[in-house]
Amino acid sequence: MDAAVDAGAGQFELNEEQRAIQQMAQAFAADRVAPNALDWDKAKHFPADVIRETGPLGLGGIYVRDDVGGSALGRLDAVLIFEALAHADPAFSSFISIHNMAASMIDRFGSDEQRQRFLPKLTSMEWLASYCLTEPGSGSDAAALKTRAVKSGGDYVLNGAKQFISGAGDSDIYVVMARTGGDGPKGISTFVVPKDAPGLSFGANEHKMGWHMQSTRQVIFEDCKVPAENLLAAEGAGFGIAMAGLDGGRLNIAACSLGGAQSALDKALAYTAERKAFGSKINQFQALQFKLADMETELQAARIFLYAAASKLDRKAPDAGKWSAMAKRFVTDIGFDIANQALQLHGGYGYLHDYGIEKLVRDLRVHQILEGTNEIMRVIIARTLIGR
Repeated sequence: MDAAVDAGAGQFELNEEQRAIQQMAQAFAADRVAPNALDWDKAKHFPADVIRETGPLGLGGIYVRDDVGGSALGRLDAVLIFEALAHADPAFSSFISIHNMAASMIDRFGSDEQRQRFLPKLTSMEWLASYCLTEPGSGSDAAALKTRAVKSGGDYVLNGAKQFISGAGDSDIYVVMARTGGDGPKGISTFVVPKDAPGLSFGANEHKMGWHMQSTRQVIFEDCKVPAENLLAAEGAGFGIAMAGLDGGRLNIAACSLGGAQSALDKALAYTAERKAFGSKINQFQALQFKLADMETELQAARIFLYAAASKLDRKAPDAGKWSAMAKRFVTDIGFDIANQALQLHGGYGYLHDYGIEKLVRDLRVHQILEGTNEIMRVIIARTLIGR
């Protein structure tokens, strides 16, 4: 993964602290994640024990404030961490990203009491968190969600269901968007729902193309009682809270694609240096060399683009949202394409589980859907252009 360390020349030359953060994440990923990734995938095993080991490293609250145990790092720092973890296992890295998204919402929008009540156990990874926005009938159209929360005495009573929730059934805390008012975005509120809330249950684990390491279930609310003090911010603030988390989430999932694509290219370089055909190592064929050259060029372009977008979000640049959407679209498309080409370069062996390439292809494919589909990213980008 030396290419990642040396990337970002000029404007994105990493400083000493950033290199230390990156190297820490790389070392953990190489030691605790990479040796187990294929076994976790095959067994569909959720490695809660290894996930919790990231807490003492400061990865449970990467951009959470430090008074509750967070690391108070920036978005570029976070991208470096998720890229490094994804080099070992994109599914592992993406769950850490989701946990951090949920924790950061509590940190950013919660009261002091809520922050002190929830975040120390989240930043330490004693508690794991999931984010609940998508529903069976509302994916890209998030403002159309139907899960409802009705005030009843000192509680809110939730009814409805969330779909495609990573960590559902395994996580301890669920940051949930539910409707407290009328139709549209202004009627949505955000709640912190503990796993033991009465009326909360989970569907069967979904049979997915990839991300086998993560559980993915429905989260079901049937007269689910949540204390009123678990409402984040105020009634009607939920859609804004959800959207505020998405720019960073898009960068994070792009970083997971970047790390996975780097792993795929590394595997392809190693394989083509060993495999022989027609009396020569196959990396001596010019057509294959051109393919590798294009993969490296596209990977480095994606890396610089992602780092630039993260830097804009750190600086709160006016166009940070557009850049986050562009980076998410570009990097996840490039990442999947590189993994798919790496599989092709492996020939039949690329189709075998033990080589790890087919897992990367399966895991990276969903990144083009998560955190807003890449078609929705194009809508966001186009609207900023037309509006201007």
